[in-house]
Amino acid sequence: METSNRRVRLRLATTIPVWFVALVGAVVVGLTVDGDGYLVWLPLVLGFTIVLTFCLQLATREKDGLVDRTMLSLSGSLVVLGIATGILALLSL
Repeated sequence: METSNRRVRLRLATTIPVWFVALVGAVVVGLTVDGDGYLVWLPLVLGFTIVLTFCLQLATREKDGLVDRTMLSLSGSLVVLGIATGILALLSL
């Protein structure tokens, strides 16, 4: 029971910050970039979330569930940035 609770807390502690950074990055790009410039900056935000994901995973020093936590973080940030790309594409029409 103790390890299950620890895994859930560790999963939340390493995925939610990455999603939040992706969301904040998308909002900042949306507010500051004109025209089609978001197509350059949003992949950079994704690259930053990838680096952040690996830094958080290395900081935990927990090998159990590493792939699951990494994939959850990266897929969530990819979904957030994909939605942001769609919204910005519609707004730039």
